[in-house]
Amino acid sequence: MATNGLTVFIARKIITMNRSWPYATAIATQNGRIVEVGTLETLKPWLESHAYRVNDQFADKVITPGFIDPHLHPSMAAVLLPMRFITATRWELPWETVQPVTTPENFFRRLRELHSEHPPDQPLFTWGYHQLWHGPMSRTLLNAVSVERPIVVWHRSFHELYMNDGAMDWLGITANEAEGKQQIDFGAGRFYENGLAYAIVKLNPYILSNERYRDGLRRLVEVAHHGGHTTLGDMAVGLFNFDMEWEGTKDVLDRTDTPFRTVLVPSAANIASMQGGHDQALSFMDELTERETERLLFPKHVKLFTDGAFFSQLAQLQEPGYIDGHLGEWLVAPEQFIDIARQYWNAGYTIHVHCTGDLGLELALDALDTLQWERPRFDHRYTIEHFGFSTPEQVARMAALGASVSANVYYVHELSAIYAQQGIGHERADQMARIGSCVRAGIRTAVHSDFTMAPALPLNNAWVASTRQNMEGNVVCPEEAITLDQALAAITIDAAYMLGMENEIGSLRAGKSADFAVLDTDPYAVGREGLKDIAVNATVFKGTPYPING
Repeated sequence: MATNGLTVFIARKIITMNRSWPYATAIATQNGRIVEVGTLETLKPWLESHAYRVNDQFADKVITPGFIDPHLHPSMAAVLLPMRFITATRWELPWETVQPVTTPENFFRRLRELHSEHPPDQPLFTWGYHQLWHGPMSRTLLNAVSVERPIVVWHRSFHELYMNDGAMDWLGITANEAEGKQQIDFGAGRFYENGLAYAIVKLNPYILSNERYRDGLRRLVEVAHHGGHTTLGDMAVGLFNFDMEWEGTKDVLDRTDTPFRTVLVPSAANIASMQGGHDQALSFMDELTERETERLLFPKHVKLFTDGAFFSQLAQLQEPGYIDGHLGEWLVAPEQFIDIARQYWNAGYTIHVHCTGDLGLELALDALDTLQWERPRFDHRYTIEHFGFSTPEQVARMAALGASVSANVYYVHELSAIYAQQGIGHERADQMARIGSCVRAGIRTAVHSDFTMAPALPLNNAWVASTRQNMEGNVVCPEEAITLDQALAAITIDAAYMLGMENEIGSLRAGKSADFAVLDTDPYAVGREGLKDIAVNATVFKGTPYPING
C-alpha cells in the first residue's frame, strides 16, 4: 500500500448503498480509494497505524455514493446547450431558468423575440419544440419569421429538426440532393431519424466547430456537477463525428478539474458508417481501449437501435398502435437487426439496445432469444435502454432471458398526461416505464436522463421513479412505483451495474473508488416526496472534493 496518509471524511450520516453495512459517519480514503467505512471509533485500527487528517467540511452534511447516469450524451448536450431553449416544461440550468412555453402562439412569439435579439450575422438554433404543445411546424412557418437568417428548430426528441429557406441555402441542401433519401420531408424542411443523420453531416462544420463544441462540453460539465454525478455513461459515442467529438472530449472531459469520469459506449451504426461496415467497426472498437485515461474509459460495450424517438411519437407499437393511426419508424430494418447484434454478441460485447416502443422491444428480445439459443452467454447484461412502452408479458420474458433495464422514467413526468389525450390513451400512457414490474421480476434496473431528454438531475429521476407524479401533479400507475431504497440504488449501485463497474463504483465500501455526493438533506428523512428538493452541496471524485457554487 502507498505511504500517503489517510484522509478521513466525517458526516452527519453516510448512506453506503451496501446492504451489509448501510450507514456510517466516517470514511477513510487513501490515493483516491476507500480504505474503510464506519465511525471514528471503528476506524481506530487504521488511524493508529497511519498518518491521517480529518476533513470535517461535510460534518453537517449527508454523504451518498456519487451519482451515476448510465445513459446520457455529452456530445448531444454540447451541441444543444449553446442553443436557445423553447420548451413546454421549466428547465433549471446552472446559468438560467427557462420558463415553459405551452401554446403555438407563445412558441412563435418567443421565436420572434429570439430572432430580434440574436446577432444578425449568426444562424438561430432553438431546441425544445414539441408538436403536442407547440402545434405544427414547417419550413413555411419558419420563413414567416425570417427567410434570410438560417433558422433551425430542433425537436424536443433530438431525433428531428426543421429548417427555413435560409438554413437550407446556408447548408447547400437542394431538392435534387435530398430526393430519395429516407425520412426527409423536403417541402416541410423536416429531417427526422435517418434523415436527421443527413442534416447533421451538413451541420457538423458549424455545430462541432472548435470553440462552440467545447463551450457546450464545458456547460455539460457544469450541469453534471450540479446534479451530483461522479460517473457518466456516454451511450452513443460517434453520434455526430467520432474524430471531431473525440478531440473535444479529450480537451474538456479529461481535465484534472473535471469532477467525474465518462464511460464511452460507441454507437454501432455511426461507427460502422464511418468505418465502412460492422466488421471494420468491430476492429476499430477493439482498439479504443488504447485511448483510455483516468477519466475516459472504453469498456467492451456497444449501442444498437431498434425504433424511433419516444418524444416524437415514432416508437414502434404493437396493436392497437396510436390513436390517430400513424406508424412509428424503424432505425434499422428489423430483418437486419439480428445480424448486426450477432456480430457484437459473438465478439463478447455487452449490448445496449435503444427501445422506445413495445414492438421495438419485441424485436430486441427476439434477437436476444435467438442469440442465447445460438451461443449462450452467462452474465451477458443485454440492456434495454429507455424502456418507454412495454407489456407485462415482455417483463416476464426479459427476466427469463436475463436482460437488464436502464429506463428513462422522466417520460412519465412530462408525457404521460398529454400522451393519454393525444397519443395512445390512458392505459398505456400511465404504464410507460413500468420499472416497478421489472424490480419485482428480479431484473436489474437503473434510471437515466438521456440528457437532454430529461434534466441531468439524478435525485429528480429518483423522485419520478418512486412517486410517478406527472406534470399535472397526478400520480399515474402507482403500482409501477419503486421504493425509496430502490430509487437510490437506481442512480448508484444499479446504475454502476449497467456500465459493468459495480465492483469499482456505486456503493461505499473498502476498496472502491472514493466517489461521493454530498447532500444537504437525508433522503430517508424527507422520503420519496422530498427527493427532488434535496440540494447537492458538493461531490468528491477519487477522494478530491469539488464544491458546487451557487
